Amino acid sequence: MLTPDAHEFLREYHLATLSTLGRHDRIHAVPVGFTYEDGIVRVIGSRGSQKFLNAQRRGRATVCSVDRARWISFEGTAEVIEDADAVAHAVALYAARYRQPRVNPERVVLELRVERVLGSRQFRHHPESAR
Repeated sequence: MLTPDAHEFLREYHLATLSTLGRHDRIHAVPVGFTYEDGIVRVIGSRGSQKFLNAQRRGRATVCSVDRARWISFEGTAEVIEDADAVAHAVALYAARYRQPRVNPERVVLELRVERVLGSRQFRHHPESAR
Protein backbone atom coordinates (compact mmCIF):
# COMPACT_ATOMS: atom_id res chain seq x y z
CA MET A 1 0.00 0.00 0.00
CA LEU A 2 2.79 2.47 0.91
CA THR A 3 5.92 3.16 -1.11
CA PRO A 4 9.46 3.24 0.29
CA ASP A 5 9.23 7.07 0.14
CA ALA A 6 6.17 6.94 2.38
CA HIS A 7 7.93 4.69 4.89
CA GLU A 8 10.88 7.10 4.93
CA PHE A 9 8.51 10.04 5.56
CA LEU A 10 6.98 8.09 8.45
CA ARG A 11 10.42 7.69 10.06
CA GLU A 12 11.21 11.41 9.83
CA TYR A 13 10.23 13.91 12.54
CA HIS A 14 6.82 15.24 11.47
CA LEU A 15 3.86 16.09 13.64
CA ALA A 16 0.30 15.47 12.52
CA THR A 17 -3.30 16.36 13.21
CA LEU A 18 -5.56 13.76 14.80
CA SER A 19 -9.21 14.38 13.90
CA THR A 20 -12.15 12.79 15.68
CA LEU A 21 -15.86 13.56 15.85
CA GLY A 22 -16.86 15.21 19.08
CA ARG A 23 -20.17 16.18 20.55
CA HIS A 24 -22.79 17.46 18.11
CA ASP A 25 -20.72 16.00 15.21
CA ARG A 26 -18.15 18.75 15.49
CA ILE A 27 -14.67 17.92 14.22
CA HIS A 28 -12.08 17.86 16.99
CA ALA A 29 -8.59 18.27 15.50
CA VAL A 30 -5.44 18.37 17.64
CA PRO A 31 -1.70 18.23 16.96
CA VAL A 32 -0.03 14.91 17.85
CA GLY A 33 3.07 12.85 17.35
CA PHE A 34 2.27 9.48 15.80
CA THR A 35 3.87 6.29 14.61
CA TYR A 36 3.00 3.83 11.88
CA GLU A 37 3.71 0.10 12.02
CA ASP A 38 2.13 -2.74 10.04
CA GLY A 39 -1.09 -0.90 9.16
CA ILE A 40 -1.60 0.63 12.62
CA VAL A 41 -1.18 4.30 13.48
CA ARG A 42 -0.50 4.91 17.18
CA VAL A 43 -0.95 8.07 19.23
CA ILE A 44 -0.05 8.17 22.92
CA GLY A 45 -1.64 10.48 25.46
CA SER A 46 -3.47 10.76 28.76
CA ARG A 47 -6.51 8.70 29.68
CA GLY A 48 -9.63 10.85 29.63
CA SER A 49 -8.38 13.47 27.16
CA GLN A 50 -11.01 14.66 24.71
CA LYS A 51 -9.34 13.09 21.67
CA PHE A 52 -9.44 9.67 23.32
CA LEU A 53 -12.99 10.11 24.62
CA ASN A 54 -14.12 10.98 21.08
CA ALA A 55 -12.30 7.98 19.61
CA GLN A 56 -13.88 5.66 22.18
CA ARG A 57 -17.34 7.09 21.58
CA ARG A 58 -17.26 7.06 17.77
CA GLY A 59 -14.64 4.43 16.96
CA ARG A 60 -13.18 6.36 14.00
CA ALA A 61 -10.34 8.80 13.46
CA THR A 62 -7.97 10.28 10.90
CA VAL A 63 -4.34 11.30 11.20
CA CYS A 64 -2.84 13.67 8.63
CA SER A 65 0.79 14.76 8.43
CA VAL A 66 2.19 17.42 6.09
CA ASP A 67 5.65 18.65 5.16
CA ARG A 68 5.55 21.25 2.39
CA ALA A 69 4.13 19.44 -0.66
CA ARG A 70 4.51 15.98 0.91
CA TRP A 71 1.57 14.72 2.91
CA ILE A 72 -0.10 11.54 4.08
CA SER A 73 -3.46 10.87 5.69
CA PHE A 74 -4.72 7.72 7.38
CA GLU A 75 -8.37 6.91 8.08
CA GLY A 76 -9.75 3.99 10.01
CA THR A 77 -11.25 2.47 13.10
CA ALA A 78 -9.87 3.74 16.38
CA GLU A 79 -9.57 2.03 19.72
CA VAL A 80 -8.11 3.31 22.98
CA ILE A 81 -5.91 0.68 24.60
CA GLU A 82 -4.86 0.68 28.27
CA ASP A 83 -2.91 -2.61 28.28
CA ALA A 84 0.55 -1.94 29.78
CA ASP A 85 2.41 -3.94 27.10
CA ALA A 86 0.60 -2.16 24.26
CA VAL A 87 1.28 1.23 25.84
CA ALA A 88 4.97 0.36 26.38
CA HIS A 89 5.27 -0.71 22.73
CA ALA A 90 3.67 2.55 21.57
CA VAL A 91 6.01 4.56 23.81
CA ALA A 92 9.06 2.74 22.39
CA LEU A 93 7.92 3.50 18.83
CA TYR A 94 7.28 7.13 19.74
CA ALA A 95 10.71 7.45 21.41
CA ALA A 96 12.42 6.08 18.29
CA ARG A 97 10.72 8.65 16.04
CA TYR A 98 10.61 11.70 18.31
CA ARG A 99 12.07 11.53 21.82
CA GLN A 100 11.46 9.67 25.07
CA PRO A 101 8.18 11.06 26.46
CA ARG A 102 7.87 12.11 30.08
CA VAL A 103 6.61 9.55 32.57
CA ASN A 104 2.81 9.52 32.62
CA PRO A 105 0.93 6.97 34.77
CA GLU A 106 -2.30 7.93 32.94
CA ARG A 107 -0.88 7.11 29.50
CA VAL A 108 -2.97 5.15 27.01
CA VAL A 109 -2.57 4.53 23.30
CA LEU A 110 -5.00 5.17 20.49
CA GLU A 111 -4.60 2.51 17.80
CA LEU A 112 -6.01 3.47 14.42
CA ARG A 113 -6.37 0.45 12.12
CA VAL A 114 -5.78 1.94 8.70
CA GLU A 115 -8.56 1.38 6.16
CA ARG A 116 -7.69 4.15 3.71
CA VAL A 117 -4.56 6.12 2.86
CA LEU A 118 -4.47 9.38 0.97
CA GLY A 119 -1.36 11.35 0.21
CA SER A 120 1.27 12.62 -2.14
CA ARG A 121 1.64 10.62 -5.32
CA GLN A 122 5.12 9.36 -4.36
CA PHE A 123 3.68 7.81 -1.18
CA ARG A 124 1.10 5.55 -2.85
CA HIS A 125 1.42 2.60 -5.20
CA HIS A 126 -0.53 3.13 -8.40
CA PRO A 127 -2.09 0.29 -10.39
CA GLU A 128 -1.08 1.89 -13.71
CA SER A 129 2.60 1.80 -12.69
CA ALA A 130 2.44 -2.01 -12.50
CA ARG A 131 1.91 -2.28 -16.26
